[in-house]
Amino acid sequence: MSPAAGAGWPRRPVLLGFAATALVLAVQQLVVPGWNGWSGPAVLALATFAVAALVGRHCLRLTPAVAGTWRSFAVIAVLLGLGHLVRAVTAAGVNPTSAGLSDLFLAATGPVALLLCVRLTRSAGGRVRMQVVLDAAVALVALGVLLEMLVPLTAGPAGAPADPLLTVFYPAVSAVLCAVGLVTFGAVTPRRRAAAGWLLLGFASLSVTMAGGALAVSGPSALLDAVATTAYLGMLASATLALAADPGPRGAGETAGGVPLVGVVVSYCLSFGVLLLLLGTLAAGRPLHTAEALTVAVLMALTFARTLVWASDGARLSRQVLRTEAYFRTLVHSAADVTVVLDARGQVTWAAASTAEVSAWLPRDLEGRPLRDFVHPDDRHDLHRALDPGAERGSASGGGPRPYLRLRGRDGAWRTFESVGPASSAGLPTVTDAAVGDGLVLHLRDTDGQRSTELERLAYTDYLTGLPNRARLMAALTDARDRAAQGEPASFLLLDLDGFKLVNDVAGHEAGDDLLIQVAGRLRAAVRDGDLVARLGGDEFAVLVPGTLDEAVGLAERIVADLRTVRAAADGAGHAAGVVFDVAGSIGVTALDAADEVSATIRQADIALRAAKADGKSCVRTAARAIDSAMGRRARLARDLPAALEQEHFRMVYQPVVGVEERRILGLESLVRWDHPQLGTVPPDEFISLAEDEGLIVPLQRWVLGRATRDAAALHAAGFEVMTSINVSVRHLQAGCLAPDVASALAEAGLPPHKLILEITESVMLDAEDRLESDLATLKEMGCVLSVDDFGRGYSSLAYLARLPVQILKMDREFVADIERDERGATLVAGVLDLGHRLGLDVVAEGVETVGQLRMLEERGCRFMQGWLFGRPVDADSLPEVLTAFDWGSFTAVENADLDIGVQSVGLAG
Repeated sequence: MSPAAGAGWPRRPVLLGFAATALVLAVQQLVVPGWNGWSGPAVLALATFAVAALVGRHCLRLTPAVAGTWRSFAVIAVLLGLGHLVRAVTAAGVNPTSAGLSDLFLAATGPVALLLCVRLTRSAGGRVRMQVVLDAAVALVALGVLLEMLVPLTAGPAGAPADPLLTVFYPAVSAVLCAVGLVTFGAVTPRRRAAAGWLLLGFASLSVTMAGGALAVSGPSALLDAVATTAYLGMLASATLALAADPGPRGAGETAGGVPLVGVVVSYCLSFGVLLLLLGTLAAGRPLHTAEALTVAVLMALTFARTLVWASDGARLSRQVLRTEAYFRTLVHSAADVTVVLDARGQVTWAAASTAEVSAWLPRDLEGRPLRDFVHPDDRHDLHRALDPGAERGSASGGGPRPYLRLRGRDGAWRTFESVGPASSAGLPTVTDAAVGDGLVLHLRDTDGQRSTELERLAYTDYLTGLPNRARLMAALTDARDRAAQGEPASFLLLDLDGFKLVNDVAGHEAGDDLLIQVAGRLRAAVRDGDLVARLGGDEFAVLVPGTLDEAVGLAERIVADLRTVRAAADGAGHAAGVVFDVAGSIGVTALDAADEVSATIRQADIALRAAKADGKSCVRTAARAIDSAMGRRARLARDLPAALEQEHFRMVYQPVVGVEERRILGLESLVRWDHPQLGTVPPDEFISLAEDEGLIVPLQRWVLGRATRDAAALHAAGFEVMTSINVSVRHLQAGCLAPDVASALAEAGLPPHKLILEITESVMLDAEDRLESDLATLKEMGCVLSVDDFGRGYSSLAYLARLPVQILKMDREFVADIERDERGATLVAGVLDLGHRLGLDVVAEGVETVGQLRMLEERGCRFMQGWLFGRPVDADSLPEVLTAFDWGSFTAVENADLDIGVQSVGLAG
């Protein structure tokens, strides 16, 4: 521990010297005022230089950490001495009437004094509380009101303005220093508050000196000179007493105390004193200026806020008292089979059991040993919960499992106990080591033989690995989210094994199960006692980490490095016998946000996991980084979209729509593509929504309408009888200009309206206002054909489907995807086809990729189809060749198996 800063300081001689100097100088100034021009500054300069020399010599005996704080005081003394020396030489007096060279030195002491306070606070290790800041703010505003009342008194004859440096700046600086001194007093540790208190008194003496000097500017007097010199010497004396009372930096284990009552008393006294003074001046006939009224209003608001905080502190202290009483009642009244008293390090200091058969230990077997040594390794997380009074605690009725611990007895057998709940051991006679701190009283209830215990454990445990399962994890995540709202950070890791599918497919499920058990053991060994490892299913694991994101990332990196050493081997005499598989893990990490639902937390971790997979696997990625990457791309696309529209970086491609009965291509769906100069082809799903958000969808749609109608008109002129469909954004329809834009595009291209199909999404049916219905009716009256696109993907309203003037229903590709394997899916497809026929609508099946899908749709009466089976999207120049070369027979002459393989390959490539 560092020696006290004040050790060896000559306190008594210094104080006697100050007292004698102040008395002699005051008598001289009052009796012989003619000498005041040089005598006061000269004496103050000599006294200040003497203090600077004493402090500088004293700092040589201190440690560097302590000396650095008080050397600032020596620097202040030197600057003050130089200022008064200049005033003595120029005979300006203690209270000059105008600023001069001396003020360069005096004004420089302000920042150094602030530095002294900052160093004192930092070396004390305290922290500035909100209550202390409010106390200082109240005091500062109150002093500001006094300063506003002081300034008019410093005006010269006939209201001439006085020197602002002497009448405003110096008093304002002293007021700020008083507020800073109050903050310092509240921020330091209790053993250092005596030093901070003397320093605060010194700043108060400085305020008296500055106020006397300001008044002397307009009315010099020997009395004000005596007041200023006495207050100045009092300031020096207080500063030396602060040095003498300083015990040095806090020792090991010393904690900061509570908010001192002195700050409240000082701030309230100043606040109410100023208000009473203002009331007195108002009663005497002095007017209240606007600035003063505003400052008083701020003062009252701050005082009211401090009162509310004080009331909140009182309520919190009351809750603490009640909580302590509850701990005591728990200690006295809780009935338990085993009671264990632990110190802050988790060591048993006392133990008792209701019967010898329950614990199978003697007290001396437990005392002095960590309870952790007796707990089953798989129950370490439950031990952490049992020892944490605020941890999630389930019940038989739900909310997660209760903490159950398997404890090893003297005979080596494991016995299961339920933790009833911990209580603080503060004040118990068994805990006598003050350096250890408060521990806990843990009550354990024997549950061996209770069937419900085992059933509850199984309900929250993964059958294969023995880890907590998804239900247990969800309960823990909910609790961690609640604790995050109270300021306790937590993070979530989502892990997926790389290469696990190959182990299962080649070596078999037994080898896969062995690998999962091996990974579970690695995870148990890698995490801390307070971390929760769970298996979500398949090869997915999760870890809940009570700690910051940096801690979680560090743990994730250690897990990834450890999993690189895992090797899965195929046993037995099969074709894969002896094969060794390399397995690794990818991890996504996210911090828990109290404002997010648990599902959102898991989704963010999954985003990070996908980013880790995309970046080459066997790595760690955070959700923030993954989301930032996506947001960065989106921001760039939003920035480049206007220029892409202006420079026409878009192009159109067309996909065929075939008629089953006609055996030919009847229509073409227009699809827009964005060829970005740096990012390549941007998917429509990405930039269409972006254009809608940025308010650019209408210009983009106008470009698409113009280009698609011109290409369609060229095909029509060449003798191809096909219709062209264009996807229409809901935002364009809501803008109210779709009908005029369509009419303009048709007129410019010379395309007959009945050759154009406008595809709208089914979300229009949820927002089918009268105006939108009117616009759709106008388009139909023009001769355009209306179609509902992606029917079944969203939330359709069948009532609006019957009302709206649509003629075509395009069934979403999700209906068709599993039609060959899923009978329920096939039934849904038949239902949609029947619905369209009954409503008089043509139904188009999207996403047809195999001959099997083609045949099943044909059997169910589907007349129109679109998908990879019939052709990829192609540009306008290739359309004549595609339309001419189309042969329906090629789709029915080939066997399903041969064609499916090729088509699926094309689909994956696309």
